[in-house]
Amino acid sequence: MQSPTRASKLPRVAPEPARSRTLPLALGALGVVFGDIGTSPLYTIKECFHGLHAIELTEANVLGVLSLVFWALTFVVSIKYVAFVLRADNRGEGGIFALFALLPRGGSSRVAVLSAAAGAALLFGDGVITPAISVLSAVEGLGVATHAAQPVLLPITVAILVALFAVQRRGTAGIARIFGPVMALWFTTLAALGIARIVRNPAVLAALSPAHAIEFFQRNGTHGLLVLGSVVLAITGAEALYADLGHFGRRPIRLAWFVLVFPALASNYFGQGALLLDEPAAAVNPFYGLVPRPLLYPMVALSTLAAVIASQALISGIFSITSQAVQLGFLPRVRVVHTSGEVAGQIYLPAINRMLMLACIALVVFFQHSSNLAAAYGFAVTADMWITSLLFFFVVREAWGWPVARALPLVLAFLIADLAFFASSLFKLVDGGWFPLAVATVVVAVMLTWRDGRRALHRQMEERTLPLDLFLADVRRHAPQRVPGTAVFMSSDPEGTPVALLHHLKHNKVLHEQVVFLSVRSDPRPVVPIGERVRVEAFGDGLYRVQAVWGFMESPDVPAALRLAREQGLITDPATTSFYLGRETLLVTGRSRLQRWRKWLFALLARNAEPASKWFGLPPGRVIELGMQIEL
Repeated sequence: MQSPTRASKLPRVAPEPARSRTLPLALGALGVVFGDIGTSPLYTIKECFHGLHAIELTEANVLGVLSLVFWALTFVVSIKYVAFVLRADNRGEGGIFALFALLPRGGSSRVAVLSAAAGAALLFGDGVITPAISVLSAVEGLGVATHAAQPVLLPITVAILVALFAVQRRGTAGIARIFGPVMALWFTTLAALGIARIVRNPAVLAALSPAHAIEFFQRNGTHGLLVLGSVVLAITGAEALYADLGHFGRRPIRLAWFVLVFPALASNYFGQGALLLDEPAAAVNPFYGLVPRPLLYPMVALSTLAAVIASQALISGIFSITSQAVQLGFLPRVRVVHTSGEVAGQIYLPAINRMLMLACIALVVFFQHSSNLAAAYGFAVTADMWITSLLFFFVVREAWGWPVARALPLVLAFLIADLAFFASSLFKLVDGGWFPLAVATVVVAVMLTWRDGRRALHRQMEERTLPLDLFLADVRRHAPQRVPGTAVFMSSDPEGTPVALLHHLKHNKVLHEQVVFLSVRSDPRPVVPIGERVRVEAFGDGLYRVQAVWGFMESPDVPAALRLAREQGLITDPATTSFYLGRETLLVTGRSRLQRWRKWLFALLARNAEPASKWFGLPPGRVIELGMQIEL
């Protein structure tokens, strides 16, 4: 029998959905989880033989590239993500921040914090490139059907992107119902096109042997490493397998991958290889070369729809990551619009949506062709893969308690593959890889500045606050005038007296009949049960302390917390309740250890953050803000 200490370090396995729901959830996963990786056949093989770093089209090279693609899908996706990383769920939720939140003490080490911030930042870069390259690659099929379409490819791509981002405000619940069936048709079509070509040249199946991948590097040397940077396009979207764990569960994702997605992708890649062996000229666009000419236009339409679905999955993922980053203290508050009354995770962030749209359009206009965009793609994905492996190592060691002898060989195997792909992507920096790196650098700077700035601000506030027990004793000793109603003073410190309350009492000389010290914090868990949401402590004389907690995938709602507090004896009337907030004006003339440029950045972020009244769901007509100046 295991000791309680040891048992507590075992991975917390998410409850799987009932088997009767596995098939419907697997169908839904096709549209959300596998949209990105599912559209990779549009451009992966083309980039290997017709891209910026194309390799000579010979039979040996075709078999070598196909072997690399197949074993990348097998080891990185099937083994690393599907077999192992999916087990690292945070009470059912996945993603880079869920992994980070599994670490003891909230991942307080600087390496873990930097890894989580960098991993999330790189996903932002990926989220900008994916819609641009997916939609542009699909639309370029029109150029294969007729050269007359070439002048309108860019305008059509921009129009589709504008429409895609414009519908985000309406939510995706209705559209999402067709995602699964459309992607099921997409993967079935991929498999059918590939198998039809493999039958005509079955010799291509020799690439299933890893010997061809090894010989490829022996034969091509450094150029082979350059091509590996294009092969990595086949596994873009692997992070989505983990990020969307909470929406579908482990079993449906695994079922969809092994039964349909993996076989369909492998079949299509091998089909493209068989085509190139027979018709080398098809390297210009081997994906559409598989399509019978009468079906080209319908296939362009289906490809475009699949690309839009893939883009939607990334956009929704960026919304979720941003929301989680805010809750975990990595980003300032941003406006969150819930687009579904039933699914809490369906959110829309207007500011993030605008930035993504402008960035995607700028990318399409600047790079113009999917081949040029492919040079920028892959760097963010490969960097994210080894960061996930690093955080996974911290989790299995610190949270699960695995011995080094068990954890190190496994993670080293992952890192060897991840770093090989990452090294190949470094050659893309000059060709366009600088873009996701620049995006990630800016986002990391913002995240770490916001996190460190909040800590510096918290230290400043602690110097101004008064221990709560001293305040309570002073109130009982001096008995200030009481006025009708309830005053809720919000503070980030549950142990200290809110600075806004001290200012209020200093200037107004009165207290309300009921005074509530309310602190709100985010929990490392993705969702906090209702029964654990609120804790009320009564001090007598109408004074209460309320501590409310939300998971990092939830949005705080203070009025809802006060309604829950009724069950613990705190009765408030919304019509006579006022909410007091402190509004700090930050001055960069203080002596904190932050560099001056980071102080300016933190002050700028603070000024543009979503107002606390909106973020906490406070009724606008019941909010009073008390200002103060603070030197950082």
